[in-house]
Amino acid sequence: MKVVCIGGGPAGLYCSILLKAADPRHDITVLERNRPDDTFGWGVVFSDATLDNFRQADPASHAEIVRSFHHWDDIDVFFKGAKITSSGHGFCGIARKKLLNILQARAAAMGVQQLFQTEAADEAAYADADLVIAADGVNSTMRRKYAEHFKPEIDVRKCRYIWLGSHQPLQAFTFAFEHTPWGWFQLHAYRFDHDTSTFIVETREETWLAAGLDRADPDGSVAFCEALFGGYLGGHRLLTNSRHLRGSAWLNFNRVLCEKWHHRNVVLIGDAAHTAHFSIGSGTKLAMEDAIALVRALSEQRAIDPALEQYQRERSTEALRLQSAARNRMEWFENVARYAHLDPLQFSYALLTGSQRIGHDNLRLRDRGYVDRVETWLAEHSGLPAKPVPPMFTPFRLRALTLANRVVVSPMAMYSCRDGLPDDFYLVHLGSRALGGAGLVFTEMTCVAPDARISPGCAGLWNDEQALAWKRVVDFVHTRSSAKIGLQLGHAGPKGSTQLGWEEIDEPLAQGNWPLIAPSPLAYGPTNQVPRAMTRADMDRVRDEFVRAAQWGAACGFDILELHCAHGYLLSSFICPLTNRRADEYGGALANRLRYPLEVFRAVRAVWPDERPMSVRISAHDWAPGGNTPDDAVDIARQFRAAGADLIDVSSGQTTRLARPVYGRMYQTPFSDRIRNEVGIATMAVGNIFEADHVNSIIAAGRADLCALARPHLADPFWTLHAAAQLGYSAAPWPPQYLNGKEQLERNLARAAQMAINV
Repeated sequence: MKVVCIGGGPAGLYCSILLKAADPRHDITVLERNRPDDTFGWGVVFSDATLDNFRQADPASHAEIVRSFHHWDDIDVFFKGAKITSSGHGFCGIARKKLLNILQARAAAMGVQQLFQTEAADEAAYADADLVIAADGVNSTMRRKYAEHFKPEIDVRKCRYIWLGSHQPLQAFTFAFEHTPWGWFQLHAYRFDHDTSTFIVETREETWLAAGLDRADPDGSVAFCEALFGGYLGGHRLLTNSRHLRGSAWLNFNRVLCEKWHHRNVVLIGDAAHTAHFSIGSGTKLAMEDAIALVRALSEQRAIDPALEQYQRERSTEALRLQSAARNRMEWFENVARYAHLDPLQFSYALLTGSQRIGHDNLRLRDRGYVDRVETWLAEHSGLPAKPVPPMFTPFRLRALTLANRVVVSPMAMYSCRDGLPDDFYLVHLGSRALGGAGLVFTEMTCVAPDARISPGCAGLWNDEQALAWKRVVDFVHTRSSAKIGLQLGHAGPKGSTQLGWEEIDEPLAQGNWPLIAPSPLAYGPTNQVPRAMTRADMDRVRDEFVRAAQWGAACGFDILELHCAHGYLLSSFICPLTNRRADEYGGALANRLRYPLEVFRAVRAVWPDERPMSVRISAHDWAPGGNTPDDAVDIARQFRAAGADLIDVSSGQTTRLARPVYGRMYQTPFSDRIRNEVGIATMAVGNIFEADHVNSIIAAGRADLCALARPHLADPFWTLHAAAQLGYSAAPWPPQYLNGKEQLERNLARAAQMAINV
């Protein structure tokens, strides 16, 4: 097979080496526009797992790479005069130039032809090639030429960065943050050989402009960075890569992801196909692992086309996974000012876990002492004695309400009421979850009127009989458990009169439908009923129904009340621009769309006891073109905070059938994080949170104050107490009737852990 590789960086060279190793008869030419020793950047970082992949793919180059590595374990975070060190991270660094030299020598020894200072703008010159590998980087000419086929999504990010070097031999991966009159600057620095370190300085675009760095030449930029971060240089100077333009310029990071990775006989690898922000150090790793996957696919398939399809299937999943982690970490660094109020210890923890790829348990394995410090700090700030406590088991206070821990049983529709009346099922369902150890248990969305229901099976609070039934549940929770119980009130609006959740969800009833109301006469779906646009009289009636239900809820003894303003139900449909098309003072701009939901909230807050908190559930992202965005969610939360809300329950989506959410572990937590730390209001995170590690990581990092779990509590009413036993936290209170079970569970877990150690 004749192969032309456009781009002689690590990705292209490594792919050529692996192809030759797979079949020495391959005729391979690498075209590189630069000279052999030219390179952008200074050092490259790999993890132990990546090195193992390299060892299996090509032991010879792996051995040379390992011999040239500098290894370190620590991360130092410098913030507000404090130095926080976390150990056990296991980094390996190598000079990018050294890596290139190793791969160039290996390729030459295997018979790969390398042509330097050779442009390859037109692959037609190599029409006889069976395969053209475009490894030509973030500014790929091949990707640009066939953009209509590759369909790249290119997102120019908010920060500028400059990639410098220094002969200061740092002893740890160093993150440093300096506040200036223009804003925050941050340093990403690490040593990659015995006397050289990479120094990347980064700041937001507006800060960079305000500091006048757009007018600075390379020497001026270096002088600025030396003055700002001189305390970390030990008297050494900063160095530029003067032989490469990108090595001395301030750049914006471009997040690239192609929909298609191959066209005809051209295939993209590395930064040409996707990028990953340097804050997780995975760009070169991704590129070289692309090469491994491509060569494996070519070896396993008889023809090139199916091989390229296999390659994309495998690598696009990994690229998406890493880009998700990189996006979270990248956005964290883009918004350092958001976290500047945090204590330095919590700030460092938020940084280390910012990708959501490393969590509390993983950090504990790396550095137990560091995690103990974090847990002790959080315990003290929660009013507990100064000793390590799992973050999920620290108490939390809102107004006069104190929750024993940070775990919440999320509101979950059970569709099991008749005429809105909660029967014994609800006593058992909510009572068992309260016994299971959660700090707070919420009712499902409880509807304020018969025509406010989602389905005929939904719970209600519009008459005395329902109030008595709810009081029975509340009294059980209060007398038999340490949990508190919350009432969520809502109105289905355009999503009402539908079937039970285990039937055709969101579809209208086969018979017995009731009239619907909404801000605008827009059906939720093609078969749903078109609601009537609400008049002012309708608004008054519904507002008063919420007030009356809140009064009943207060009399029942509920500890907290939540107003449901999410998921496309009535109040949410006012807030969402896709469902609110009104031309009066309740439509148009966000301030107008919020007018009626805020009116309802204020009316309910006025009758809800002052010592009891109120929360609001919002959809922080409509996940649809033209819908609300996370930027809007910040404004929404700020308006509810001003109206008296104590907590924002941060969900997303379900406002329109056009929504296309990007799912993943804890996928809605970044919205909670942003609202909590920008608006300054307590938040509850929800959405694919299903492990104790998730809860501990979110709480310890200050991304939320509470974590609501739904499906895990359906599978295990005692999820919280089981998590306590698994964490070895014996102080979580169990119902006295179940203490024998607690003791046996803890013994069995301890025995299993000891057996695992012995094995």
